[in-house]
Amino acid sequence: MRISYLSTFFPFRGGIAQFNASLYREFEKQNEIKAYTFTCQYPKLIFPGQTQMVQPNDKVDNIPAERVLSTINPLSYLTTLNKIRKFNPQLNIMKFWMPYFAPSLGTVARGLQKNGTKSIAILDNVIPHETRPGDIAMIRYFLKSCDGYLTMSSTVENDLLNLEPNAKFLRLEHPLYTHFPPKVSRDEALQHLKLPKDKKYLLFFGFIRKYKGLDILIEALCTLPDDVHLIIAGEVYGKFDEYAELINRYGLQERVHSYVRYIADGEVPDFFAAAEVCVLPYRSATQSGIIGIAFNFDLPVIATDTGSLREMLETHSTGIIVKEAKPEQISEAVSNYISKDLRVSLKKNIERYKSISSWKHFAEEALKFGKSL
Repeated sequence: MRISYLSTFFPFRGGIAQFNASLYREFEKQNEIKAYTFTCQYPKLIFPGQTQMVQPNDKVDNIPAERVLSTINPLSYLTTLNKIRKFNPQLNIMKFWMPYFAPSLGTVARGLQKNGTKSIAILDNVIPHETRPGDIAMIRYFLKSCDGYLTMSSTVENDLLNLEPNAKFLRLEHPLYTHFPPKVSRDEALQHLKLPKDKKYLLFFGFIRKYKGLDILIEALCTLPDDVHLIIAGEVYGKFDEYAELINRYGLQERVHSYVRYIADGEVPDFFAAAEVCVLPYRSATQSGIIGIAFNFDLPVIATDTGSLREMLETHSTGIIVKEAKPEQISEAVSNYISKDLRVSLKKNIERYKSISSWKHFAEEALKFGKSL
C-alpha cells in the first residue's frame, strides 16, 4: 500500500515524534511510505518548553521526512497538499493531540479526499487537557476531515463519539516504546545519576504540567518514610518555581532529586532502573505514553483513576490505581506497594503484557482498517 504519514518527525523531538518513528519503521517493511512533517510546528510564543528540536546529544531515529507544513502559514497547507498529491497515496496517516493542529491537518486531509485518498487520524486526545475558547469548533473541523480514526483508550473513544456519533474507528492498545537503549542495572543507574544506593526511589517522569499533579506527589512524599525519595525527570512547561517552593516548605530538599530538563533517549534507562515504581498522580488524562515507557523497562506504575489509566493498568494487572488525586491516597498506595513487595508480581504481569503489545500488530491492524474504509 502507498502511505503518506503527515505528522511530527525528525528533526522534532518528543513522545509524538518517537511514536511516529516507531510506527513508520513498521509500515515501511511491507509498504511504500513517505513521511511529511512541519517547517513550523509550534510558534515560539506558544511553546512553553526549551526547544522543539533534536539536540546534538539526542539519539533519535532520523526518519527521512520532508519538511513542508507550517501550522501558522495557510499557504503551506496547499503546498503540502500538492506534494502529497504527487505521491498519490492510497492512505494518509496523521496524529492528532491538540485543536491547534486542526486547521493545517484538516485542510490537507480534505484536499486529499478529492483525490480519493482516505485519511486516518491516530487520536491521542480529542478534547484537550486544557481547553480554550474555539477548541470544539476546530476539533469538529478536523474530525470531519477524516475518514477513520484509531483510538487507544475508552476515554478518547467516548470523546470521539460524543462529537462524531457515526465515526468509523478502531480501538488498539498503545504499543510499548522499544527504541530506547537496553536496560541497565540499578547500581549502574544510581552511579550515573549520582544517587545513594540505600534509598527507595519514586519516579515522576515526562513533561511537567499542572494537570499531571507533581505538587500532589510532593505533598504525598511528606508522609512517607525518610528512606523513600522522589526523582523528578522531565522538562517543565512554564516554571518550576511552585514545585521548588513546595519542596522547600516541607523540608524535602534532601529527598527530592530534580532533573528538570528534556531527558534524551540515551538517559532514559537510568531513571527507570533506579526507581521502585513510576507514579502518575494526574488530575486528568486520556491515556499515557509514560506507562508504555515504564513497561518497556519492566517497571510497575501507580496512577490515579482518571481518563483510561485504569484500563491501561488493571486490564492486565500491571499497576495500581488510586481512586483520587490526593496526597494521602498516593501515600497509602506507595506504602502498600513497598510493604507488600508488589513489584515482583506486577513485573511478571508486565512481562506477559509485553508479549501481546507490539508495533507490528498496531501497523497491521491499522492497514486492515484503512483498506476497509
